[in-house]
Amino acid sequence: MTRGKLRIYLGAAPGVGKTYAMLSEAHRRIERGTDCVVAFVEHHHRPRTEVMLHGLEQVPRRQLEYRGTTFGEMDVDAVLRRAPAVALVDELAHTNVPGSRNAKRWQDVEELLAAGIDVISTVNIQHLESLGDVVESITGVRQRETVPDEVVRWADQIELVDMSPQALRRRMAHGNIYKPDKVDAALSNYFRPGNLTALRELALLWVADRVDEYLNAYRSEHQVSTIWGSRERIVVGLTGGPEGRTLIRRAARLAEKGAGGEVLAVYISRSDGLTAASPKELAVQRTLVEDLGGTFHQVVGDDIPAALLDFARGVNATQIVLGVSRRRSWQYVFGPGVGATVARESGPDLDVHLITHDEAGKGRGLPVARGARLGRSRVVGGWLVGVLGPVLLTLLLTSFTPDVGLANDMLLFLTLTVAAALLGGLFPALASAVVGSLLINWYFTPPVHTLTIADPQNIVAIAIFVGVAVSVASVVDLAARRTHLAARLRAESEILSFLAGNVLRGETTLEALLERVRETFAMESVALLERGGETAPWTCAGSVGRRPAGIPEDADVDVPVGDHMALALRGRVLPAADRRVLAAFAAQAAVVLDRQRLKQEAEQAKELAEGNRIRTALLAAVSHDLRTPLAGIKAAVTSLRSADVEWTEQDRAALLEAIEEGADRLDHLVGNLLDMSRLQTGTVTPVIRESDLDEIVPMALGGVPEDSVDLDIPETLPMVHVDPGLLERAVANVVENAVKYSPPEETVLVSASALADRVEVRVVDRGPGVPDEAKDRIFEPFQRYGDSPRGVGVGLGLAVARGFTEAIGGTLHAEDTPGGGLTMVLAVPTAPEGGRPEQPDLSAARTS
Repeated sequence: MTRGKLRIYLGAAPGVGKTYAMLSEAHRRIERGTDCVVAFVEHHHRPRTEVMLHGLEQVPRRQLEYRGTTFGEMDVDAVLRRAPAVALVDELAHTNVPGSRNAKRWQDVEELLAAGIDVISTVNIQHLESLGDVVESITGVRQRETVPDEVVRWADQIELVDMSPQALRRRMAHGNIYKPDKVDAALSNYFRPGNLTALRELALLWVADRVDEYLNAYRSEHQVSTIWGSRERIVVGLTGGPEGRTLIRRAARLAEKGAGGEVLAVYISRSDGLTAASPKELAVQRTLVEDLGGTFHQVVGDDIPAALLDFARGVNATQIVLGVSRRRSWQYVFGPGVGATVARESGPDLDVHLITHDEAGKGRGLPVARGARLGRSRVVGGWLVGVLGPVLLTLLLTSFTPDVGLANDMLLFLTLTVAAALLGGLFPALASAVVGSLLINWYFTPPVHTLTIADPQNIVAIAIFVGVAVSVASVVDLAARRTHLAARLRAESEILSFLAGNVLRGETTLEALLERVRETFAMESVALLERGGETAPWTCAGSVGRRPAGIPEDADVDVPVGDHMALALRGRVLPAADRRVLAAFAAQAAVVLDRQRLKQEAEQAKELAEGNRIRTALLAAVSHDLRTPLAGIKAAVTSLRSADVEWTEQDRAALLEAIEEGADRLDHLVGNLLDMSRLQTGTVTPVIRESDLDEIVPMALGGVPEDSVDLDIPETLPMVHVDPGLLERAVANVVENAVKYSPPEETVLVSASALADRVEVRVVDRGPGVPDEAKDRIFEPFQRYGDSPRGVGVGLGLAVARGFTEAIGGTLHAEDTPGGGLTMVLAVPTAPEGGRPEQPDLSAARTS
């Protein structure tokens, strides 16, 4: 039996129109005469989707009872008996009710496909199993219903149902997706523009990768060797030289000009393992290309142009970026070079860019190792070759080989001297020359076994032998010392460049700079000492390492900085050559210390200015906002005590009510002032414990009229880890602010929901709202937005609410309410463990 074909409509989020597109396809197939039935479609009471079911044959659902509730699931047996050509199965990732034929709906679909029935299904990108963690990090919601990627990936057709976030939110606001009572919560939580944009990008990238797989499979199946420029893929050929960074950045700019451009950096290494590339430079270039969003590859190949072209064609690249050759002009006699060869053999379907750079035409050369000084093992080897080598050679020539002549004997001994010079430098080579000349004179120069020389020509030959040996040893030693000096100067320049760059950009703290000094010079400790005058004691401004010096005299190395500062190092005595760089470090340390102190003084001045501003605002609040209720209380009391007027019981009640209202307002204002004072002085000490949000929030509504707030706090929320008193005070201030600015006929909605490791309390009002540029300003002390009349508060409510929220580890920010108004979002952490268990919601699990 031929296996059925699977077609999937993939969406980025619920409501983009997957089910509608699937039903439209069913109508088109029925019009063409295809036997098509609805095995299972969930319209979620969406009118337009429900209308599309008219005219389609629907297989009755199987009714299953679970925990006292009846659920309808797809009847796989009924569909198999009906045996249609095409079956519509909605929500591929759905989990079946316990007692069903299979645990997951995609397993039901597998049975239909195995029976030869074509299936059209739907799934959202967030339900793919491999993307669960990514979706959770984006939306804060962990998807429990998932489908293995392979099920979707191996579908015969995948069609993306796309919609912009703005259009989807409009569809949601019009009530085309969820019921009106759930629209505000959905728009403020899962259907935020950022969430939808990220999910849409995730879906587009996943489908693009799937299309790439289709294309690669087709090219492999049909043996297509030419390049198809379906998307810009740019291969950067690296040599390990410094010009590689320029090539990578240039390729990244080229990739940005094309949609979906991709950069692949490749280094061709020879099969013998020999390379002139600097491993450090290659590591830097690998990091650079990965930071720019590309990938790094290393390919083995002795023919570099052929290997580069094979790699480019293998990845279906459209462009190759190479650097202009570093060869000098005369070196082109050995061949045209990699760039010219690649450009000639690339063909018409692969563009080659030759990029100029600073290293062009300067010669290739070999990289110079930083540690070029002869090591201990080489010196020991040089002495062994220089002293024991001539002895062993003499034994060999006198005992096991025939007489080869004095000239050849001298050449053999000279070879050992050159080897000793290459290994150990000057002194092993001189020792080899002396030992070799004595052995040649004793064993090979007539008369033998004496130090006398009969033939004057032999005297000249031995003298030339010694001269050549000494000259070779001197040249090798000079080259080693010059190489070491160059490496040292290069290291010093890199250190000073790093030092100057970081300090000028203000990226280095004093401790980090001192740690850099300690690591650079391999010291035990480094301290920056200072004193106020010639006779004042030394104090430590900063130190790193063990046992830092307290005075310059206790240090192994001390470098003065001005008249009253010194850099003290412990560990070893440094040579004079190192003090030049150390002096630069000392001067920069003084600059960093001054900068840190100036920064601290600026912060203190800012705090003083903020304190002055708060005191000025406080005086204004005390002089006006506190005086207003006091004046009302004073007037009412004076009226009641007046003996000239006979007050009725109704008048007395009104005056007493005015006194009580003024006292309450005064108490509220003073309470906010005291709370703000506690926050400013840092005396708020929260007592964190596990608490129930549905117990805290209702207690915070005591200061507002009962009919002014709608409360929606589910009992299934997890426990929160907060200070109940501070959270209650914060919620009370936010709710009072929302009631104050809401129209009289509108109520304030207070709702809560769990998102990942936090619980969000949303206070939604329908007031005038706040523009984006003022959303942060309304949380500052003594700030009242807009033309708020005097006497309604001192502008501390939201400032105190944010301060208390942050004190318990939460956050408080403002968002626009869909349709007008302002929404305050107060997020607090959930309890780490042991919270209330979440009840299963099978009806909710059925929705996408």
